[in-house]
Amino acid sequence: AARGIEAQCRDDAPWHAPEALTTRSGQPYRVFTPFWRALRAARAEPPVTPAPRRLPGPAHPPASAALADLDLLPQPRWDRQFYADGVPGEEGALQRLAAFVDGELAGYRTQREMPAGGSSRLSPHLHFGEISARQILAALRRAQAEQRAPEDDIAAFERQLGWRDFAHYLLEHFPDTPTQPLNPAFVQFPWRAAADYAADLQAWQRGQTGIPLVDAGMRELWASGWMHNRVRMVVASFLTKHLLIPWQEGARWFWDTLVDADLANNTLGWQWVAGCGADAAPYFRVFNPVLQSQRFDPRGIYLRRWLPELARLPDRAIHAPWQAPPRQLAAAGLRLGRDYPHPIVDLAAGRQRALAAYAAMRAR
Repeated sequence: AARGIEAQCRDDAPWHAPEALTTRSGQPYRVFTPFWRALRAARAEPPVTPAPRRLPGPAHPPASAALADLDLLPQPRWDRQFYADGVPGEEGALQRLAAFVDGELAGYRTQREMPAGGSSRLSPHLHFGEISARQILAALRRAQAEQRAPEDDIAAFERQLGWRDFAHYLLEHFPDTPTQPLNPAFVQFPWRAAADYAADLQAWQRGQTGIPLVDAGMRELWASGWMHNRVRMVVASFLTKHLLIPWQEGARWFWDTLVDADLANNTLGWQWVAGCGADAAPYFRVFNPVLQSQRFDPRGIYLRRWLPELARLPDRAIHAPWQAPPRQLAAAGLRLGRDYPHPIVDLAAGRQRALAAYAAMRAR
């Protein structure tokens, strides 16, 4: 201001400024549903500012290095797969939005849980500010007015945008949560020691746990920098519950590998699954990756894409190959322990160990 420069701040990344929404007692919301009601009541139809017709630059641009000289792309080019799933930048974001509204939006409510499809794939564009939540909402309203998608599908996707706002809201009010549990009781949770879980953590990161849905998700993440939300919950539950590894380890790995690695969303997701955050899933809720796979990828389409060594197994066997009879494994050309690992943990025993750890924390 002293130099005659006027700064304008606009609430754009979220729908609503986080500091403007509180409970009746003036406290931050910790549960999504009342937050969602307050958010919709506060600004049900957030306005979209039109793009400026002209952006004047300085008369004499400052000296700068050429973009190519910065050598930003990795060597070797392990990022090549990323571009198969989206075009970076505003143009790519608008193209993806249009394709989603005209395509996957119809049926989103039922298809969004399927790892093989049903996602908007807009999260990287939202994270990097290439598109705003308000632009997406405006597109949803147009689709609603033109009846291009059922009301239930539009409402379901709008609610997902609300969860994104909730994540940013929580990070604003609880800035320590990227590393500390929101529920202080979990500071005393008896996680395994780092020396004891190092090998299991590496198997999880590499998609070599012997649990197909977990491994498919982790391999998709490594290859593409992205993972379906349902699978994110499953792999996070497996790490924190079945392997009893601290949620911070998983959050760090996601931060390093996700194209849409958003600090607010990442923190909310991991603390929700671990049971120590706002509106958290109860700790005793342990996702069974086999049942999740059977329910949301019954034909094994997603598994076969990322686990080609299991591709010849029948649909019923691909979700838990260690349960398949030897004749079936031989017919598929699969040797467990050589072509694909045995499970690194017994799912039932892992679940009981997690519940025992939770009971021990509560007893302290």
